[in-house]
Amino acid sequence: MPRSPVTLVTAALCLALIAGCGWVPRSQWTAVQSQNKSLAEQSRAQLVEIENLRNHQRSIEDQLLQAEDELAFLDDQYGIDRQKLANLRNERERLRHSLGGLGAGGKLSLGMRGQLARLARKYRNLRFDPQTGISKLDTDILFDSGEDILKPGAQKLLRDFAAVLNGPDAKHFKIMVVGHTDNQRIRGRETRHRFPSNWHLSAARALVVSQALHDVDIDGERLGTAGFGKHQPIASNDSPETRRENRRVEIFVVSPDVPVVGMTESLTNLY
Repeated sequence: MPRSPVTLVTAALCLALIAGCGWVPRSQWTAVQSQNKSLAEQSRAQLVEIENLRNHQRSIEDQLLQAEDELAFLDDQYGIDRQKLANLRNERERLRHSLGGLGAGGKLSLGMRGQLARLARKYRNLRFDPQTGISKLDTDILFDSGEDILKPGAQKLLRDFAAVLNGPDAKHFKIMVVGHTDNQRIRGRETRHRFPSNWHLSAARALVVSQALHDVDIDGERLGTAGFGKHQPIASNDSPETRRENRRVEIFVVSPDVPVVGMTESLTNLY
C-alpha cells in the first residue's frame, strides 16, 4: 500500500534512532517536524482539491444529462414541427388536385404562359406556376409592414402584369386576387384601429391590388377579391423567413368554364 510523505519521514527518523544515532539535534528535529507539518498540509490540500474535482465532475455530468434531455426534447419538437409543415403542404396539394384545376394553366396559350414566365424572371418576387396559372407576389415587395398602400415599384409590376392579362389570348379569363398574412398579431394602436385583424389586412391588400389592376384597364367583371388572413399558410410561421413566405398576394388566372364562388355566371340555378 502506498505510504504518505508524513509516514515516510517519521519512519526514516525512527530508523535513524534505532541505528544508533543516539540523539538528533533540536534544529534537525524542528526541521523534520516543520517538513512533516508542511507535507501534512499539502496532503490535506490535495484531498480538498480532489474532492472539489469530484464535485465539479458530478456537476458537469448533471449538466451533460440535462443538455441531453433538452436536446432530445428539441429533437422531438422539431420532428413534430416538420410533420406539421409536411401535413400543411400535403393538404394544400390535396386541395389543389381536388379543385380539378381551378387555375387555367392547361388552357393558357403557349404565348401567354411564356409572357408570364418572362415577367416572373424579370420580377424576382413574382412567381408563376405554368401548370395551374397561379401567380404569387410577396407582399413585402408590394406593401410596407402593416400597410395597404402600394409601394412605387409595385405599380410597374402590376401594369406589366395587366398588359399580359389584357392580351388577346387572355381577355376571356377571370382573375381572382387573394390576400394572405402571417400569424403575427397586428402591431400598433393606429394600425390595429385600421385593421382589427389579419383578415382585414389581407382583404384590404387584395382589394388594393384588384383596384390597381382595374385602374390599368382590367375589366371589373373579370375581377374577384378575397382575404384569408393567417389561415392558409404555406410555411410554418416559426421564423422570419417562413413568415415572409406566408405574407403574399396570389393572383389566380381562372378559365371561363371554372365556377367561381360569388360570380353570378356560376350561380345560374340560384337566380
